[in-house]
Amino acid sequence: MTLGDLLRALDRVPGLTRSPLPGAGSTLDGQCTGVTHDSRRAGSGAIFVALVGQKANGAVFAPQAIAAGASAIVAESPAPSDVSVPWVVVNDARLALAWLSAEFFHHPSRDMRVVGITGTNGKTTTSFLTSAILDAAGIPCGLMGTVTYRIGDRAFDATRTTPEAPDLQSFMRDMVAGGCGACVMEVSSHALALKRVDGIRFAAGVFTNLTRDHLDFHADMEDYFAAKRRLFEMLPRDAPAVINIDDPRGASLVDIAGRPVTYGINKTADVSPGPLSFTLSGLDFEIRTPHGDRPR
Repeated sequence: MTLGDLLRALDRVPGLTRSPLPGAGSTLDGQCTGVTHDSRRAGSGAIFVALVGQKANGAVFAPQAIAAGASAIVAESPAPSDVSVPWVVVNDARLALAWLSAEFFHHPSRDMRVVGITGTNGKTTTSFLTSAILDAAGIPCGLMGTVTYRIGDRAFDATRTTPEAPDLQSFMRDMVAGGCGACVMEVSSHALALKRVDGIRFAAGVFTNLTRDHLDFHADMEDYFAAKRRLFEMLPRDAPAVINIDDPRGASLVDIAGRPVTYGINKTADVSPGPLSFTLSGLDFEIRTPHGDRPR
């Protein structure tokens, strides 16, 4: 795929606009070798996307990216007069980074089932359980989360709960190449707010709960929940949205989900436990579902 082909793919992204591209004969006719937001990782044939952060505009690092070999710059700010490579202005650099990354790695989420799990507490436990269920069902499952990233028997140190879009899409493509038919992913509020997971086709979403957290990043609890809600706004209408209805925020997610599946203990839910028995050996209960009860 050429640099130009990749940049023209942005025209298919809802809500994203870009400036015109240079004509034939520009460096955009060359092959794209990568997409990055880190000027230190730019190389010959790469697209450098200048993100606007809380403290700095990544466009100030464009000269370093060009010196490292970047063949095109994508930014929200206009090009300096002395820029030596094509400079494309977009209205949302983070959205552009997510979709350029997905396009460059040929949309791996379209080649496997991706389950996104969000909430304040319980994401890691839920992700490990879901991954184990899929593996037991004969669907090899990759895993990305706070504790580890995993492809089959290979485990990697987790740098953050949900990495930036280029690393995220690259890792999912490795999952597909490694034979995974599914990916279970912890989706943090930071990742949702910063659009790292935009461009991913989720097969299902899970909401665990919402408690007070991350208010150093989010303005308030409403802003925090709005980030979590984005996962369910991104779900295809026929994708199941598994929602903790006991949480006060659960009902509003049911309202926006195309295919809600609720679970809970205190409120009427699609899936709920029977009488709970606590013992020294663990928790004992039966599972009540619309398809009948499942014994202990």
